[in-house]
Amino acid sequence: MAPSSTRTLWKGAISFGLVYIPVTLHSATAEHRMKFNLLDKRTMNPVGNKQVNKATGEAMQKEEVVKGFEYEKDQYVVVSPEEIKAALPKSTQTIEIESFVDGSQIPSAYYNKPYYVAPAAKGNKPYLLLLETLRNTGKVGIAKVVISTRQHLAALFPSEEGLVLELLRWHDEVRDTAGLPLPDKNDAKVSPRELKMAEQLVNELADDWKPETFHDEFREKLEKVVEAKVKAGQGEHIMKPIEGEEVQASADIIDLTELLRRSLRKGAGKATADEPEEEEEEAQATPARKTASRRKAANDEAPARPRRAVAAAKTKAGSSTSVKAKPRRKAA
Repeated sequence: MAPSSTRTLWKGAISFGLVYIPVTLHSATAEHRMKFNLLDKRTMNPVGNKQVNKATGEAMQKEEVVKGFEYEKDQYVVVSPEEIKAALPKSTQTIEIESFVDGSQIPSAYYNKPYYVAPAAKGNKPYLLLLETLRNTGKVGIAKVVISTRQHLAALFPSEEGLVLELLRWHDEVRDTAGLPLPDKNDAKVSPRELKMAEQLVNELADDWKPETFHDEFREKLEKVVEAKVKAGQGEHIMKPIEGEEVQASADIIDLTELLRRSLRKGAGKATADEPEEEEEEAQATPARKTASRRKAANDEAPARPRRAVAAAKTKAGSSTSVKAKPRRKAA
């Protein structure tokens, strides 16, 4: 069983006749389905849904989209946000019970979503009174309630722990069974002997209700697959470039260490005459030779430089990668 949720989703009251019971609603269910994200195969970045025109495939801006109701095939009428807002039900923050019926009379197809109902401040006594009354009479309260700007039909059930508000489907949301190939008593007859054997089998399999013994095997198997891949180091990381930078191929990556080393060499006035030829040879070299040369250069220790040259390099480094050495004074 999933852990309880103490988060209050709705706050109001139960009302019938002159009775008013302050209560709060709490989620009674928790989904544990395996949720998969769409990813870019190359970078593992998430891929989102985009609003497009289904006829042209053209991307649509938010201000270009309106809401329309299809009253006939491919025939629409546009409804403005103001018209939708005016039609919204007014929230009274009340579970207004309109009648009490036998719980067995409600078909299971009408059940939609349950909520736990807890008493709010100073509501304990009337809450317990309604709970015990529903238990003793076997009745449930049929009510209307507005939650998140939407009106719902609901049934208030007594449970072992407290009250449960079950949101029900409206009558026109439940399909009838007309046309379904359901068996008829006249089509096939069950003999008393067959019925007795079936009842005997049911009694042999009879047990107490133990929901914890049943598991979502599909989800558990997928979770084991995911866990095994993570342990095997097969997890993929998002390759997201820093804003303003582009991901470059390995052969085109700039060796910043080498550029700085050359700038300092030139700033120290120690650039040799054949250095341009080395640069030209390196430009014509293959990417593999470039990488090997750069690694070697990065590992070499730069020779000691005069303090004046270093200071000059620091001053000019921001504006140019090439710094001319200051001319030396001639001896008198």
